[in-house]
Amino acid sequence: MENNPETRITKCFSKLKKEGRSGLITFLTAGDPDEETSLRLINGLPKAGADLIEIGMPFSDPMADGPAIQASSLRALANGMTLAKTINLVKKFRETDFVTPIILMGYFNPIYIYGVDRFLDDAKESGVDGLIMVDLPPEEERELCLPAIKAGINFIYLTAPTTTAQRLPRILENASGFIYYVSIAGITGTNTASLDDINVKIKNIKAKTTLPIAVGFGIRSPEQAKNIAKIADAAVVGSALVDILKENLDTNNKPLPSLIKNVLSFVRLLAQQIRATTS
Repeated sequence: MENNPETRITKCFSKLKKEGRSGLITFLTAGDPDEETSLRLINGLPKAGADLIEIGMPFSDPMADGPAIQASSLRALANGMTLAKTINLVKKFRETDFVTPIILMGYFNPIYIYGVDRFLDDAKESGVDGLIMVDLPPEEERELCLPAIKAGINFIYLTAPTTTAQRLPRILENASGFIYYVSIAGITGTNTASLDDINVKIKNIKAKTTLPIAVGFGIRSPEQAKNIAKIADAAVVGSALVDILKENLDTNNKPLPSLIKNVLSFVRLLAQQIRATTS
C-alpha cells in the first residue's frame, strides 16, 4: 500500500503474524514521573515483553484521556517535560534498541507550535515509527497525516464503537501501520467493553482492510489482555500501567525504589498471558 510506509511497526506485525500470536502495546507518558525514570522504564519495556511502545506526549488538556493519564501528563509537565525532550527520549532509547517500534500518541497543539516539518524531521531522525493524533480526524489529513506518510512515518487512525459503516472507509483511506480500535465510547481507563461487541466490530473492520487491529481503552488486567489477544492483532494497555506507576510515587510524586520493578513486573504478566494465546 502506497499509504503504508514500511517501518518497524509493519515489520513487527509481520513477525507477530508469522509467530501466530497477538502483540502487546504498552503506553506510558514521556517524562512521568521524571525524565530519568521515564527513560529507564521505556528501556525496560521490550525485555519485559512489550512488542510495541506508545509514548504519550504530555499535554495540558488531553481530552480523550481519563484521570490516570491526565494526571501523568500533569506530573510530566510539572517536571519540565516538553515535546523536544520527548523526541530526545526516543533518541536515547534508540541508542540501545533498534528494533522495537515507537509510536508517539497525543494531540496536535504541541506539534503545531513546534512546527510540523521540524517535528517530522526530528521525530524521524530520533527513531519514531508512528503517530496517533487523537484530535486529527481524516478531514484534517493534510495537517499531519499526509506529511507523516511522506516522511516514512505511519499515521495510525482511531475507530470506535460509534464509527458507522459509512464513516469507516474514510478513516481507512490513509490509515497506516495498524488501526487502533477504541473499545469503549468514552475516555481511557474507565469502562470495559464486552468481548462479543469487540469481536463483532473487529470483524467488520477486518472486512474492509488488511491492516492489523489493536484494541485499547479499558484493558486493565492480564486476563482481559489475554481475551483481547484471542480476537485482535494486539492489545494496548496504558491506564493500568500508569496506575501502578502512581502507586509507586511518594507524596511529592517522587519515584519510590519499587517503581520500575513493579511496573515492569505487570508488563511481564501481560506479555505472558498474551504470548500464551494464539490470535
